[in-house]
Amino acid sequence: MQHTPIKRRLTRKIRVGSVYVGGDAPISVQTMTNTETCDVAATVAQIERCVLAGADIVRVSVPSMDAAKAFGEIRQLVTVPLVADIHFDHRIALAVADYGADCLRINPGNIGSDAKVREVVAAARHHDISMRIGVNAGSLEKDIQVKYTEPTGEALLESAMRHVDILDRLNFHEFKISVKASNVFLTLDAYRLLSAQIDNPLHLGVTEAGVFRSGTVKSAIAMGGLLLDGIGDTLRVSLAAEPEDEVKVGFDILKALNIRANGINFIACPSCSRQEFDVIRVMNALEARLEDIREPLDVSVIGCKVNGPGEAKEADIGVVGAAPRSLVYRNGEKSHLIDTTDLVNQIENMVRAQVAERQAARSNDILRTNGE
Repeated sequence: MQHTPIKRRLTRKIRVGSVYVGGDAPISVQTMTNTETCDVAATVAQIERCVLAGADIVRVSVPSMDAAKAFGEIRQLVTVPLVADIHFDHRIALAVADYGADCLRINPGNIGSDAKVREVVAAARHHDISMRIGVNAGSLEKDIQVKYTEPTGEALLESAMRHVDILDRLNFHEFKISVKASNVFLTLDAYRLLSAQIDNPLHLGVTEAGVFRSGTVKSAIAMGGLLLDGIGDTLRVSLAAEPEDEVKVGFDILKALNIRANGINFIACPSCSRQEFDVIRVMNALEARLEDIREPLDVSVIGCKVNGPGEAKEADIGVVGAAPRSLVYRNGEKSHLIDTTDLVNQIENMVRAQVAERQAARSNDILRTNGE
């Protein structure tokens, strides 16, 4: 099925380590560790789980000089770009820049004197690293709180532009910016206002979105609306959940909008009394078994023959439920029958075989191109 591609807002392209953000770069998915940073082993293990889930960038909180030293050790043990999250103390920013941070998450207006801000900017220039300005509705400047009496899109915009102006005066433009709120409508207002003011890349997020289910819904509504407007260059889904789950939800949002694929797009019926097998059990098992797959693939699993054939024809692999055997479609065509009592194993085998075929085909294409 063909879809009209979303026209993205044109932004400045910056670099976070090996990942480009903005411009024509793919929309990247980020997360943040929740381990104690000084526990290097635990933090590295969590980062590796996030990378396995597909994370492009990982943020690490650095609240102290001890944490900065630990950050340096972590930097040596992982390859994914790391953002160092720093508040108030410019010395920590200088330290993590020396230790190899790929980006500094810092609000210039909260660092203190102009001299301290200039030091941080000079360090970023020296190490060729970018910054991220992060404005949150819950921590606006006191005078802005007094002026607006409550968080509004205009209040977040004013706060953001204060930080932007500081960096503009120092002729530093390698930064991205976020204006996050826990309220969906406030988030939408703030980002839409900001996107009309600057051309720097925008980091999307609903801050403190909540627990897994409700936070996912709020994040999908807010970020989905912005992405449909062409707004957003990188995103983090902020959940009271494991960071690797944030990554999975982030990619699910992008997949749902046909913006970026990362793994299997499952199409499954909600199940009803027509189902010829336990759809929920089968889908839960398949999702768990196949979460390591990064190849974009549409897999349709429908419990009966009412909607099954139509969905199966649109998928790379489609299964139409029936007893005792279910019909398999491959690339829109009827293929063969499989045992309905053994769906999980057989679908997993088909998926892995198709992924292997695609990878082999790409390798052959590369060899032929090199041979020419």
